[in-house]
Amino acid sequence: MHIHGMHSTFFLIWDNYYNSIVVATLGDASLEDRHLARMVLGKGKEIPDGPALLFKEAGAWKTITYGEFSERILRTAASLKDLGISRGDRVAIFSANMPEWSIADLSILAIGAVSVPIYATNTSDQARYIIEDSNSKMVMVGSRGHHDKVSSYAKDKGIKLVSFRDIDEEGTVLFRSLWEKEARPQVLRSIEKDLSGFPSSDIATIIYTSGTTGEPKGVVLTHSNLFHQIDSVDEYFDVGPEDRSLCFLPLSHVFERAWTYFIFHAGAQNHYMEDTKLVMEYLSDVRPTVMVSVPRLFEKIHSTANERLRKASPLKRAMFSWSFKAGKSYNTLKAEGKTPGPFVSLKYRLADRLVLSKIRNIIGGDKKFLASGGAPLIKEIGEFFQAAGVLICEGYGLTETSPMISFNRPTDIRFGTVGKTAPKVKVRFGENGEIQVKGPNVMIGYHNKPELTRGSFVDGWFRTGDVGEFDSDGFLKITDRIKDLIITSTGKNIARQRVELTLGKDHYIEQVIAIGNDRSYLSALVVPYFEALEEYAKERKIPYTSREELIKRREIIALYDERIASVQKELASFEQIKKFTLLSKEFSQASGEITPTLKNRRKVIMDRYGDLIEKMYEDEDPIPSI
Repeated sequence: MHIHGMHSTFFLIWDNYYNSIVVATLGDASLEDRHLARMVLGKGKEIPDGPALLFKEAGAWKTITYGEFSERILRTAASLKDLGISRGDRVAIFSANMPEWSIADLSILAIGAVSVPIYATNTSDQARYIIEDSNSKMVMVGSRGHHDKVSSYAKDKGIKLVSFRDIDEEGTVLFRSLWEKEARPQVLRSIEKDLSGFPSSDIATIIYTSGTTGEPKGVVLTHSNLFHQIDSVDEYFDVGPEDRSLCFLPLSHVFERAWTYFIFHAGAQNHYMEDTKLVMEYLSDVRPTVMVSVPRLFEKIHSTANERLRKASPLKRAMFSWSFKAGKSYNTLKAEGKTPGPFVSLKYRLADRLVLSKIRNIIGGDKKFLASGGAPLIKEIGEFFQAAGVLICEGYGLTETSPMISFNRPTDIRFGTVGKTAPKVKVRFGENGEIQVKGPNVMIGYHNKPELTRGSFVDGWFRTGDVGEFDSDGFLKITDRIKDLIITSTGKNIARQRVELTLGKDHYIEQVIAIGNDRSYLSALVVPYFEALEEYAKERKIPYTSREELIKRREIIALYDERIASVQKELASFEQIKKFTLLSKEFSQASGEITPTLKNRRKVIMDRYGDLIEKMYEDEDPIPSI
């Protein structure tokens, strides 16, 4: 379904859920009958036998149909009401991806309650903060580990605990008992009657941002916000019941969450994967036709292919190069809506047989499209996959914008940009080139933080904190985060993101932090891609007993010196890294160095490695030349 002529108005309302003044974005009355739970229950009636949720159990794939999905949602909703959950109550979900996650989410929404996702990788303290700040009356946990992180806290606070996995412990309710219980007909009728009257302006979820600085903020999103995303994707992307999506990103992330709702809207098949380390295995097994991801997955495949090519014979390198040129010519014409000629088509078929189909097989075969977000996708990686016959449509947004602000369309794409603005979304540029947004995708506000909410808007426009510009054809380009600009002691303004992305392209680099504020030159902390580096050391018989010893080897330092110098040739002299330090451990969430969405907490890292950073500036000229 498409919505036309929606007009969004920003104004202040008294929010009954929080008893505070917040900024809200509300659509017109045409959205008042849109509700996510009603949408999914409708699919249960429309295609009851269609596969909805697929998951692996004891090595075999199991299927829950849309009819069964709907039945479980209604029965679980009835049980939640029996347990005292009612409209407006918050229920936290602390779990990795699994079918129970989606069943729980839609059951919560079906009774007008609000779901509060918690990243499966969060610590006990992080999970407790979200439970307390959101005032959740119930916590649903995915595993024994999640249960143990919050059980004592929940019991002390009188918060109900429900487990997706069988945990035999007093006070813990098994999730399957909620939908296995035969619901009374009058209760089901009551739920459906109440649900029919819930408006799209109702709050659907509170998603806590990962908090690169300070404590997490609870972003309040309505059903209307999320339907804007569904309709925007539906207008430009062809997805139906025959399509398979791999639920790869965490459902606690707004990108995968909104995408999953779209998959249900389309009646497509959602394949659940609990352990993201198994992604390559699942890609081969599921062979998804569509899915969303962050760029790191594509970067790894691209860098591995390039490294293998570097080691290949001259004949194989020539064949690879020829095949990709043929693939680029053919697929560029197709993307432009043109019909490739017979000679171009013949070359493509040969190139596909020799090389290109093998690249596609790495990611599970042919795709309608893939979507990338959460971080910038390097232009050459998009072009690489397009040449191989895989279209990656990059988009841009934030949790606060549900998430999409802009995206590339399959028939209107420009690599190196984040596409054109989503329907009914307006973008302007404020001070320092900041991207500011208006539209039906913009959040109501931050939960329990009215002052922060007010400060996030200027004249009714949401301030993203990102710097960008439109090109001459209306494609949006993101240049940096305002807070991430490096200003050197010579007065140079440097986009940190550009520097880190450039270095991060290298096959032997896993993570990198560029440093240079108030310094005369840039330096970097570099975490090697140890899987590749250890293979390199083994091939060259470089002895070592630990990673700490390996990164100190003269040969290894020389390797990184050479590769960093090579990869940053495309940067201006003042943007280039002059010194670097290799680290023996990856930045991790457990140590507080990265967020659950893999963003660096720069202050934590800078404080932790302060001594190493200072050593890189021991010879710095105190009066640098400009």
